[in-house]
Amino acid sequence: MTFAIIKERKNPPDRRVVFSPEHLAEARTQFPEATFIVESSDIRIFPDEAYKKLGFEVLEDVSHADVMIGVKEVPIENLIPNKKYFFFSHTIKKQPYNRALLIAMLEKNIEMFDHETIIKKNGARLIGFGRYAGLVGAYNGFRALGLRDGLFTLPKVETLADLNEVKAELDKITIPNIKILLTGTGKVAYGAKEILDHLGIKQISDALYLTSKFTEPVYVMADVMEYAKRKDGKVGDRFEFYKDPSGYESNFMAYAKETDYFIAGHFYGNNAPYLFTREDAKHPDFRINLVADVSCDIDGPVASTIRPSTIADPFYGYDAKTEKEVAFNAENAITVMAVDNLPCELPKDASEGFGETFLKHVIPAFFNTDEKEILKRARMTEKGKLTKRFNYLQDYVDGK
Repeated sequence: MTFAIIKERKNPPDRRVVFSPEHLAEARTQFPEATFIVESSDIRIFPDEAYKKLGFEVLEDVSHADVMIGVKEVPIENLIPNKKYFFFSHTIKKQPYNRALLIAMLEKNIEMFDHETIIKKNGARLIGFGRYAGLVGAYNGFRALGLRDGLFTLPKVETLADLNEVKAELDKITIPNIKILLTGTGKVAYGAKEILDHLGIKQISDALYLTSKFTEPVYVMADVMEYAKRKDGKVGDRFEFYKDPSGYESNFMAYAKETDYFIAGHFYGNNAPYLFTREDAKHPDFRINLVADVSCDIDGPVASTIRPSTIADPFYGYDAKTEKEVAFNAENAITVMAVDNLPCELPKDASEGFGETFLKHVIPAFFNTDEKEILKRARMTEKGKLTKRFNYLQDYVDGK
């Protein structure tokens, strides 16, 4: 079986790759029965030469490979029929802008494995760039704080070589006496937590956070059962919430009254209650004035996120009264950082971390008869049809 590391063709260019040269060499050692080839790329964080040095074939044409491994969506015109593909397709939530891509994959008899669908039996994600999104998102929020309030100047992450340099820049700054809320308990949230902990900001309990004042910066990490509650007043259950959140409502306002800087690192499921609405943001007690929305669901659970921002221009302001966008440093505005491709700013570390987990969970499944059913669960399309697990996308395909 031949695996190809394909060139990223989506705009704006993405410098990440699923396998660094070193991790690809590790894959070759672990699975000598497999062949790994690399499609030539002039944008990848690791140059062609780095793969050639380790003995990999770097080719202009990899169409003879069986499995194509990329990061972002492959343009329809570049899809090769009858192949297996791995990339983020951004179709599993019925995203309208990629409907044509899913249709094309069905028409071209492509077996599609979306990185987001590579999960454990219990539904937990096995691979992803979440940690790096959290790291960069939290850093960017502090960068906005420094710029807006004239406190300090942090360089853009994309100008730094790696995570060590990012942390070295944080060592140069002092965080003012603010209260920080971090939502989520997954890879994104723990990536953001890494930044908070590196800065030496103290983590405190929910009870203390909601009731006390401090003379130093502090943060709380809130799980879904803290910022959402059952409508009937009974004790909530996280797994029940994930299955059906319709019996729950937001409990976020208690936090919004105590928070200066909110880092949104949670996963937002369909039909879950919004964390805060546009009306909530108008409330006189609503204190949040800085949001790093790593989750970045537009016009959704975080009302101030009215559009994604970009690596080039990462910040904007949200005026709660007018519900309109203003300058990021406008008076009384909520400063918003909502870059939707944060790991791209840290391509080397992100690629190395991704490759490690892909090698651990995905490649073995091709050679152990998929004993953990990793591929079976992740396979979206087969023989020109949606697989059973992804049947719910049929009306999306049909345009209904």
